[in-house]
Amino acid sequence: MPSSTGSGWVQLRQQTRSLEAQTDTLFHAYSRFASAPNLPPKPTEEETKTETQIQELLEKRETLISQLTRLLDSESLLTASALKQNNLSRHRETLLEHRHTLSRLRASISESRQRANLLSTVRSDIDAYRSANPESAEADYMLDERGRIDRSHGVADSVLSQAYAVNEQFGVQREMLGNVQRRIVGAAGKVPGINGLIGRIGAKKRRDGIILGGFIAFCMLVFLYFM
Repeated sequence: MPSSTGSGWVQLRQQTRSLEAQTDTLFHAYSRFASAPNLPPKPTEEETKTETQIQELLEKRETLISQLTRLLDSESLLTASALKQNNLSRHRETLLEHRHTLSRLRASISESRQRANLLSTVRSDIDAYRSANPESAEADYMLDERGRIDRSHGVADSVLSQAYAVNEQFGVQREMLGNVQRRIVGAAGKVPGINGLIGRIGAKKRRDGIILGGFIAFCMLVFLYFM
């Protein structure tokens, strides 16, 4: 009797674990309906079929857990191990958790469907109103255009403000460079011989420029002569 009871326990547990895995797979498929961007007004055939399959699996698991409970109660205190009791408790907790998950997903899908239906109804009402009132539709179009123009003006004002800020910064930098140049000239004027040295450098540059210009003119004349 204990051996037959043990084999029966193992078979029932294997069936329960297999149904738990199938339930997890169906939950993954069922949760996609809750996150769908546009739900139809009524549940699709696939959605209804998936929900029905989950419900059937939960009922089968409850039946198996009842059989496991009766089987464990029929054993004596010596043969009923703590491991079996823990396994049975885990199956019960998993079943309860999956029932809560089904209720939560069902409520989420219903909420998403109601929201999608509400948006669809509002859009239909707006389209119907615009069709019956073309003047209002034209006014809405003009308001949209005005909004786009205002946004364009805002972008242009922002760019101009940045340009003015950059120009102001350039003016400050030019003023700073001018101050530095004046300080350098003032400091150079206070050092003996600096002005004379600067003058001689300038005169040398002018002389070199005259010599280079004369040489280029001579080369051009020679070139024209032989041409």
